[in-house]
Amino acid sequence: MFHRSDTPLETSWSPLLQNLGLDAQDVMRRAGLSQDLWTRGNTRISTRDHVKFWRALEQAVDAPALPLRLAEAIPTGSFSPPLFAALCSPNLTVAADRLASYKRLHAPVLLNLTETHEALRLSLRWSHTEGAVPESWAGAELAFLVRLARFATRECIVPTLVTAPQGLHPEAEYRDFFGVTPSLGSAYALEFHATDATRPFCATDETLWQGFEPVLRRRLGGLDHKASTRDRVRAILLEALPSGQSGMDLVARRLSTSKRTLQRKLAEEGTTYQRMLSETRAALARHYLGRTELSCTEISFLLGFEDPNSFFRAYHTWTGQTPVAHRQQLGPSG
Repeated sequence: MFHRSDTPLETSWSPLLQNLGLDAQDVMRRAGLSQDLWTRGNTRISTRDHVKFWRALEQAVDAPALPLRLAEAIPTGSFSPPLFAALCSPNLTVAADRLASYKRLHAPVLLNLTETHEALRLSLRWSHTEGAVPESWAGAELAFLVRLARFATRECIVPTLVTAPQGLHPEAEYRDFFGVTPSLGSAYALEFHATDATRPFCATDETLWQGFEPVLRRRLGGLDHKASTRDRVRAILLEALPSGQSGMDLVARRLSTSKRTLQRKLAEEGTTYQRMLSETRAALARHYLGRTELSCTEISFLLGFEDPNSFFRAYHTWTGQTPVAHRQQLGPSG
C-alpha cells in the first residue's frame, strides 16, 4: 500500500546509471531496495527510500563531484514528461514554472520561483524528509537546472548566485561548473539574471506543448477517477513508449484491466488502441526529430517499432513525408 507522500522511482534512472558505468542492481542492493523496482511498473517509494537510494549512489561512485557527473550524464534525448514540458517552454522562467508544477513526478522535491524585474530565483525544499537531505541530491538538482538552461538556450548561462545551507563540495569543481562560487544560504537555491531567465529556448514549439499539457496534468493527478480511458492510455504510452514498450497487454496491466475490457472502453469513447498508439507515436516522433539528435533507427526503437522500415512507413502515413525530410524541415535539432 502506498502513502500519499510516496513518489515514483523514475525508470530513466536505469539508462542514467549505465551512462555512469554503474550496475543498477548493485546500487539497489546498497540501498537495501528491491532490485526489480524498475521492472514492476508504477513503482512508488517513500522519501526515506529516495534518501537511501542517493546514499547508495554516493557509495557506488565514491566521488565528491557526483552531482556534476549526474547532470552531465542526463540523456536529454530520453523522454521524461517534466523534461519534455521544460524543453517545450519558450524560456527558463516558463520552464521552471512548469517543472515546479510537475516536480513531484520525479521526487519529493518542491521547486519555488521568485521573479523580479532583475532576477529569477529558484529555491528547492524537500517534503516528508527526516534529517538533512544528501548533498549529492541537492547538488544534482541545482546542476540539472543550470544544465537545462544551457542546453535549451545553447548558451553558457551562468547563474548570478548559488547558495547551499552547508556549502557544496568540492567547492572548486562546483565553481568551475556553475561559473560562480557557491555561498552559504538558508536554502539550496539559484538566481539567474532576468536577461538569461527570459532568453529564448531554441526551437520552441508551443503547439506541440499545447497537445501534451492536458495529458501531463492528468498524469500528475495520478490518473484520477475522472480521467477518461483515452487519457489514461495516452498518459501511459507517453511514459512507456520511449523504453520500447507498446503492447496493449502492458497498458491493460498498468490499468489493472483486461485487453478486452480496454478495447471496449476505448470503443465507447470513439477510438481504438491502435489509433491511440499511432497518435502518440506521431507526437513523440516529432519531438525526437525536432529536438534531439537521435538517429531514425534509435527513434524507431524508442517508439516501439520492431524495425526502422516500419517506422519510416508509419511516419510517411502520418505526415506524407519521410522522417529525414521532416527533420530537415523542422530545422536544427534541440
